[in-house]
Amino acid sequence: MSAFHQILVPFDGSPTSEKALDEAIRLARLTGARLRLLHVVDELSYVNGFETAMNYTNEIVPLMQAAGEKLLALARQKAVDQGVDTDSVLIVGGPGRICEHVAEQARSAKADLIVVGSHGRRGIGRVLMGSDAEQIVRTAPVPVLVVRGAEDAARQ
Repeated sequence: MSAFHQILVPFDGSPTSEKALDEAIRLARLTGARLRLLHVVDELSYVNGFETAMNYTNEIVPLMQAAGEKLLALARQKAVDQGVDTDSVLIVGGPGRICEHVAEQARSAKADLIVVGSHGRRGIGRVLMGSDAEQIVRTAPVPVLVVRGAEDAARQ
C-alpha cells in the first residue's frame, strides 16, 4: 500500500458515512495521513414548497448550517481523539452537485484518496435518486475507497 498524506472524507452523519470515517481514521493512523472532513449542506433536500423564501433564507438555512457544523465537529473530535490530524470544510449553498464539491476539495486539499460511504441503493431507488458515491467515483481526480454499509455487506 502506498502511503497516503491527505485523505478526504465526505461526511453526512449517516451510518455509512460513519463507517467510512472509521475506515479513513484507520488508514490515516496506518499511514500518518491527515484527514479533511467535508459536509455539503444540500439546501434543495429540504425544499417542500410550503416555506416562504424569507423564512427559508433566514431560518432554515442557518439551522442546516449549524447542524452541519455540529456533525463536522463531532466527526473531527472522533478522529483527533484517535491521534489523527484533522480539519473540516462546510459548504453551504452555491452551484454544483455534491460530487463536484468533493472533486474540488480533493484538488484544493491535494488529497491522495477519498473515502466515502455507499448507501447501497439498488434498482429503481438508484435510478431515481442516483448515488452520490457513484458520482464521486466518476468525477474524482484521485482514487476513491467506497465503504459499504452494513446492509450492503449482509446481502453478499
